[in-house]
Amino acid sequence: MQPQRRIVITGVGTVTPLGNDVSTLWDRLLAGESGIHDITTLDTTKYKVHFAGDIPDFDISEFVDSREEKRLDRFTQFAVHAGGQAIRDCGIDFDSVDRTRCGVILGSGIGGLIEIENQIERMLFKGPDRVSPFTVPKMMVNAAGGNISITYGLQGPNYAVATACASATNAMGDALRSIRLGETDLVITGGSEAAITRMGLAAFQNMKALSTRNEDPAKASRPFDAGRDGFVLGEGAGVLVFEELEHAKKRGAKIYAEVLGYGTTSDAGHITAPDPEGLGAARAMQAALTDAGIAPEQVDYINAHGTSTPLGDKAETTAIKRVFGDHAYKTSVSSTKSALGHSLGASGGIEAVILCKTIETSTISPTINYETPDPDCDLDYTPNTPKQKNVEIAMSNSFGFGGHNACVIFGKMKD
Repeated sequence: MQPQRRIVITGVGTVTPLGNDVSTLWDRLLAGESGIHDITTLDTTKYKVHFAGDIPDFDISEFVDSREEKRLDRFTQFAVHAGGQAIRDCGIDFDSVDRTRCGVILGSGIGGLIEIENQIERMLFKGPDRVSPFTVPKMMVNAAGGNISITYGLQGPNYAVATACASATNAMGDALRSIRLGETDLVITGGSEAAITRMGLAAFQNMKALSTRNEDPAKASRPFDAGRDGFVLGEGAGVLVFEELEHAKKRGAKIYAEVLGYGTTSDAGHITAPDPEGLGAARAMQAALTDAGIAPEQVDYINAHGTSTPLGDKAETTAIKRVFGDHAYKTSVSSTKSALGHSLGASGGIEAVILCKTIETSTISPTINYETPDPDCDLDYTPNTPKQKNVEIAMSNSFGFGGHNACVIFGKMKD
């Protein structure tokens, strides 16, 4: 029997409310800064919620010229920018490898929502003949991966994963499996989202999913805190290069971490509410541990889904305790959504990059805005300040509407 192929991470890239590159994001996370503010990218006068983690200073000109930019929806622009960073970071020369064994698997919960809104408005007020011929290639969820594949000539598997807020993590799981199965040697993976739009904001506020702390946006996202009242919309992208270990070694690549395991399950319950006992989430975490071949006691850090909703944070805490037992109180946990908001289908990709930095720097980023403990959420959430800790193995959770649960485990690279 052939030994299982090992997969490592050789490049990372991000676009977030705390900066449009990894080093800026990491520095500001550790400084305890918040990327949440009054929305600048649309008029919120008629809305109940006036704040989010939007990115007003985004500039894609480093990777795409102005003509091409107009042909890409914002979520694709984010993906191309973060993907370009990750590819540059990994230092690969695609002319020196087999491009048919290089793929792109990206997640997005919604895709080109901005383009959909804009073109429906044009159709209703200007007529069907005024709808842009670029509508479909801009709005489709697979546009992000398609454009990256075209830009770099990557001819391996290329598709999109849409499982709401679990999209990026499910995409990474597929990337892991593709390389393990010998189908590919390298996959660009992660997720992208740009849903801070007129429709996106209205829909989430009207289902009462969002925090309404308009008076203090920077403190609105408070995962696991007793005063949490809903999540805060964010946007951005997190993209990673997954690569087969020997392929990476052959070209002398820098290695951030090894991808050890992946698990995914379904609650098969409510379309938006989590299982109150965290059963599906717990099964996903246990599946990832089993896939990685490690015991719960070996996990040093969990980057929680932690969206700052009353039900979700309680259910995730319950799930962690169900899987980890007494070790749940010994491992470190944090939610970086406290600083970034919830970027839906992109969140798992961004948080995977943060996992890499955690392992690389032996530093755990904090859960900011943690002020009042909740008896139902009684773990070590790394409140308000970062913690120095050697992290050999780390886990990241992503849970999405529809009952989707996904979990990945990364580890410090060892021979």
